[in-house]
Amino acid sequence: MKIVLYGASGNAGSCILRELQTRGHEVTAAVRHPEKLPANTRSVRDDLAYVDHIARTIAGADVVVSAYAPPHDDTDQLVGVTERQIDAVRKTGVPRLIVVGGAGSLEVAPGVTLLASGHLPEAWIPIAASHAKALERLKASDINWTYFSPAAFFEAGERTGKFRLGGTNLIADDMGNSRISFEDYAIALADELELPAHERSQMSIGY
Repeated sequence: MKIVLYGASGNAGSCILRELQTRGHEVTAAVRHPEKLPANTRSVRDDLAYVDHIARTIAGADVVVSAYAPPHDDTDQLVGVTERQIDAVRKTGVPRLIVVGGAGSLEVAPGVTLLASGHLPEAWIPIAASHAKALERLKASDINWTYFSPAAFFEAGERTGKFRLGGTNLIADDMGNSRISFEDYAIALADELELPAHERSQMSIGY
């Protein structure tokens, strides 16, 4: 499968890159700084600033995966990037866009999102709000999208292959802990890419 991966040099993106490469997919890493990628990685320079440039990057791909992370001091850049990716996917006819999302839009009680619950640390609110706006842009679009939300704590860990998947709900264990490793998230994303089960919808993951 031909895949264009944005954000391939980041925390989640680098794990997704390794997982997809291990499975034998033809992955092109679209990044601002290709020199940060592992040697022998197929790459292209793209800063996600222009729809036409994105369209040239993704033309001919089977799937676009976006693990783009905005700067901490301007998280709403994520919204503009998502809009441009949607436009480029529509323009090129790429069959699918999978977005590495956030946990803030997941429900912790019926009709109550983590973002609206009042339990998010203040420092996390800007990025959670930007992710929620990006999700709304995807929902309003006419492309085939999947918004893959991690658990509340999304961090480096182990590749266990043991996790639970959901839809719009935050997944937590019996003690109320909600976490997932980058490595296990990458497994689940690759599985979804190969065997689609959440097209035009949000999905979640946790232990």
